Amino acid sequence: MADRMLQFVRLDQHQPDKRPATARREDFAEIYQDFAPQAAAAQSSRCSQCGVPFCQVHCPLSNNIPDWLKLTAEGRLEEAYEVAAATNTFPEICGRICPQDRLCEGNCVIEKDFGSVTIGSVEKYITDTAWENGWVKAPKPRRELAQSVGIIGAGPGGLAAAERLRMRGYQVHVYDRYDRVGGLMIYGIPNFKLEKEVVLRRWKQFEEGGIQFHLNVAVGRDITLEDLRVKHDAVLIATGVYKARDMAAPGIGLPGIVPALDYLTASNRAGLGENVPGMASGTMNAAGKRVVVIGGGDTAMDCVRTAVRQGATSVTCLYRRDKANMPGSMREVYNAEEEGVVFEWLGAPEAFLGDAAVTAVRAQRMHLGLPDATGRQQVAPIPGSSFDLPADLVIMALGFDPEDLPKAFNEPALPVTRWGTLKVDHRTMMTALPGVFAAGDIVRGASLVVWAIRDGRDAAETMHHYIEQKTAALAVAAE
Repeated sequence: MADRMLQFVRLDQHQPDKRPATARREDFAEIYQDFAPQAAAAQSSRCSQCGVPFCQVHCPLSNNIPDWLKLTAEGRLEEAYEVAAATNTFPEICGRICPQDRLCEGNCVIEKDFGSVTIGSVEKYITDTAWENGWVKAPKPRRELAQSVGIIGAGPGGLAAAERLRMRGYQVHVYDRYDRVGGLMIYGIPNFKLEKEVVLRRWKQFEEGGIQFHLNVAVGRDITLEDLRVKHDAVLIATGVYKARDMAAPGIGLPGIVPALDYLTASNRAGLGENVPGMASGTMNAAGKRVVVIGGGDTAMDCVRTAVRQGATSVTCLYRRDKANMPGSMREVYNAEEEGVVFEWLGAPEAFLGDAAVTAVRAQRMHLGLPDATGRQQVAPIPGSSFDLPADLVIMALGFDPEDLPKAFNEPALPVTRWGTLKVDHRTMMTALPGVFAAGDIVRGASLVVWAIRDGRDAAETMHHYIEQKTAALAVAAE
């Protein structure tokens, strides 16, 4: 083991510097400064190189984190990138948006006494350095195959599968109903967490590698699932989940109450230089407004921090549990607090007030009780505890459910679970339709980008085996 490692006893944890909150409130640029090479090497050297790397165990992609930390500490950055890219299609994206405090860093063995290794920041540093030096290559196979695959959805799951299948030589066609590649990475995640050029450069690179994108193409409207099954040897559905969860409450239909994804999409499209009617009219613009965001996940944090940057006069996050029970990244909560967001813990909406438009959210205090079957504490309202939060714009960030794909695709034989997600054989990731696979959020429900990448890569392997077996069977039948 290199003598550069195990430096956690000598070196304190240090994240890359953050821009001051007063400055970052004024723009949508990423908030963290770049790691200096010496700082990245020093922080990597804090790794304990433990025999059972819990950081790797708790990474959905099983990234070889101790290996590329050691290589970074030794200044072998090109090798570090190769190791990182071997298991992760988008390490530069995961380094920026993964909730490391809940995954790799949160399970680092030195976390309790010394502070975890800054894994996410080092991952970002390695990959950004790789891009700068031209080490990131387009997915060009050694040999071309005649078989083709169709992938529905150009989000992280679909793109991860596309890259893996292209590397094997398949003719890969990706279909997406939107006008850009990236899915929620483009339209759902704000620039201050993930600048869009980071995603768009992968799109350009994948096209250079021979992956063909068919944009503004909606399955069920412009082409049928049956058409794709006839055209391709295998099809992957990786559409994600976009249907906003709603709630029943008096006043829920008032103008000024908007779904989180609609709000974030409008902001991101404006940031990409588009003329967005909702921004111009003010319906999706928080400027000069009192904003209340309802929810406690990462999407809620994206909304409150976007509203701050749009110039809201006040931004409040209303969440029915306490801070310790928030499902979102605690790091994002701290960033939001620094930027002036007010959190109303243990509060749940019961009505929306107003005549022509929303003017306030009536909420009531909640009490945390005993854990339920999932281990989370149940919540119950406290009688007589209602209070009003003034609001000109209310953003509903209650999570996402799957769309009705059998109806949208006009394919009633496509099976779904009782939650509306696609039903698959989890050993093969294939649906009941032969040759039609599914991966990502449309199977597991709304989840993390890193899980979508894992599912996409796994689906690519099972699709490859399916096509091999199908090709072999056709060859035997032809003899």
